[in-house]
Amino acid sequence: MTNDSESTPGRRAGRGGHARLSRERVLAAALELVDREGLSALSMRSLGAELGVEAMSLYRYAPGKDALLDGLVEVLYLQLEGRLAEAPVQRAPPAAERPDWRAGLRRIALTTYDVCVDHPQAVPLLSTRMMAVPLARRSPAVLRDHERVLGLLRDAGFDAAGSAAVFRAFTAWALGYTWVDLSATVDDPEEPDPTFRLGLHRMPPRELPRLRETAPALAERGGPEGLVAGLDALLGRSPGVSG
Repeated sequence: MTNDSESTPGRRAGRGGHARLSRERVLAAALELVDREGLSALSMRSLGAELGVEAMSLYRYAPGKDALLDGLVEVLYLQLEGRLAEAPVQRAPPAAERPDWRAGLRRIALTTYDVCVDHPQAVPLLSTRMMAVPLARRSPAVLRDHERVLGLLRDAGFDAAGSAAVFRAFTAWALGYTWVDLSATVDDPEEPDPTFRLGLHRMPPRELPRLRETAPALAERGGPEGLVAGLDALLGRSPGVSG
């Protein structure tokens, strides 16, 4: 029979749990904590409590809060990579018929959305840490994702400048849409009355008439369909492709 303290991460690790720590386990516990309680609940102390160890034992695996946040981004991109590996995005050599690069980008965007649906509390990190961390200092999993997107574009005939333009547009839309779509809009989930459920009584009707009118629609997720519709519109005319 497997001992619970060895098989289950979290508070059941108990005393001496630091002997079984690893970077993977620390980051997995951090993501579980964020999934359950939100990003504001994550600290070295709260994570130590989650793992049943002193906070100081964690600095070997994450030298500070920023490193912990970057580690969470890495975990999400590793999940993305794993899901894409189950049915890889199609690539084609330059001499072959050009691949459907839009279909490849759609699949990457939709898989990213699926990962984020599983971890909505961590979604803001994908954008905020991308802005805070220079390109060369991002984790290998993030860089491989960039390479995957750029590979599709270069194989399709885009030059370097065109690839950069489409890469920026694709990344901004995929991450921005996902963040907005999964962001909290409901004020009180337990309230059956739509006005109070959405918190419309907190919005001055004369100052915010359009927002109040649109709030019920904003509370409904656009989902993968909205992601693809916007992406197709964005990529309808893309610069930098030769031939």
